[in-house]
Amino acid sequence: MTDIVRTLDARGLFCPEPVMMLHKEINEMAIGEVIQILATDPSTVRDFTRFCAFLSHEMLVNEEVDGEYRFLIVKGAEEEE
Repeated sequence: MTDIVRTLDARGLFCPEPVMMLHKEINEMAIGEVIQILATDPSTVRDFTRFCAFLSHEMLVNEEVDGEYRFLIVKGAEEEE
């Protein structure tokens, strides 16, 4: 079982707000911690997938049930610029 340390409820919000909120939350987390995100905007699938790929985070869960999306993301070690 994955220990979720935070839950971000972005249901009812639309792009770009959910990904901006995720960016803020994940910056406050330690490497290896897991955040759960709940959303209703279909574009979050694309946005969160790209977010993880670009910033080296790991998406553990990406699922949709009855128009509600649920993601579990592990904070990775972001590359230094």
